[in-house]
Amino acid sequence: MGPILFCVFAVLLISSALGVIVNRSPVRSALSLVVTLFLLAVIFLFLDAQLVAALQVVVYAGAIMVLFLFVIMLLNVQEDRQIMTRLGMRAGAAIIGALFLLGAIRLLIHAPSAAGGGMTGATPAGFGSTERLAEVLFTRYLLPFEVTSVLLLVAIIGAVVLAKRSLE
Repeated sequence: MGPILFCVFAVLLISSALGVIVNRSPVRSALSLVVTLFLLAVIFLFLDAQLVAALQVVVYAGAIMVLFLFVIMLLNVQEDRQIMTRLGMRAGAAIIGALFLLGAIRLLIHAPSAAGGGMTGATPAGFGSTERLAEVLFTRYLLPFEVTSVLLLVAIIGAVVLAKRSLE
């Protein structure tokens, strides 16, 4: 993947990620997150990590997003227009967004060259392979993997309890 193509996909990825934050509707934010996850899968494909890209689409853009949309629909979230109407909140969000944008521009300008192993450097041997992913996931990251699954289970149970209380 060349630096120009990477920059194009990075801009699209950051734009869709900002759409997750900026959208007021939770459903539109979730759909922006789906676009973000698909673009991330495309970047994994360019890194020759086909398994990771497929898992990104199937697990995150598929199953996890269905779970998020289920919780959003179950809670029947109403829009709260009062939160972002304050000028201070908007100014603070604009300043933080501008700082992130300046940081990204600085990173692109001062990116290391290909000889230094920057964005165009070679990927390590076995990157994205099934064996390497399984080895890392079930040895080094076993506890975070299990904690994430427990947190998702707790979130589902909490959403069901909150929805049941609002119906009573």
